[in-house]
Amino acid sequence: MAIYVIDDHPLMREAIVMLLRRLRPGTELVELSQLSELEPAIATRGQPELFCLDLKLPDTLGLSGVRLVSAQYPGVPLAVISATPASDVEEWCREAGADVYIEKSAGAAEIVNTLRLMLQGDSEMGGLDDVTRLSKRQKQLLLMLDEGLSNRDIAERLGISEHTVKVHLWRLFRRLGVKSRTQTLHYARVNGLLTTY
Repeated sequence: MAIYVIDDHPLMREAIVMLLRRLRPGTELVELSQLSELEPAIATRGQPELFCLDLKLPDTLGLSGVRLVSAQYPGVPLAVISATPASDVEEWCREAGADVYIEKSAGAAEIVNTLRLMLQGDSEMGGLDDVTRLSKRQKQLLLMLDEGLSNRDIAERLGISEHTVKVHLWRLFRRLGVKSRTQTLHYARVNGLLTTY
């Protein structure tokens, strides 16, 4: 398994790789400067565990890179790390298949925390309930979604960043096999998850 960092800016690419090295020592880290290098790299370096993808690459246009990676590797987490403000493109990136959107201006600690959460296995989430297979944090999120809280409100209540909230929501969506807050609440109501907690 390998983590693929695809960014045409060498300094940014090396910085992300350095952060990942500290986060996951010994993991195969593959640096690419354009998307066309991805398939040959996977053939020689190993199956992907995570993609860190810049939104603007020399061989992509708009969201084409996000769509391509998410379509070819649908089960692999995809983090878009871009200089473009999240308010401009985050929703579009998520619709195109990105799991999280991280602004490059977020800083090292925020980027590391978001990637750490994406790389955690379910066994590392702590306190999984055998009946519902949800972590304590996921149960908290369900209740807060049911209250209609925004990401910002959830972040304030839990004392974490909005980026971290987004990653927790991504993990909850993946766990339940849904793609939105509305689908999550529908699933939770139909399956009696809200009354359980």
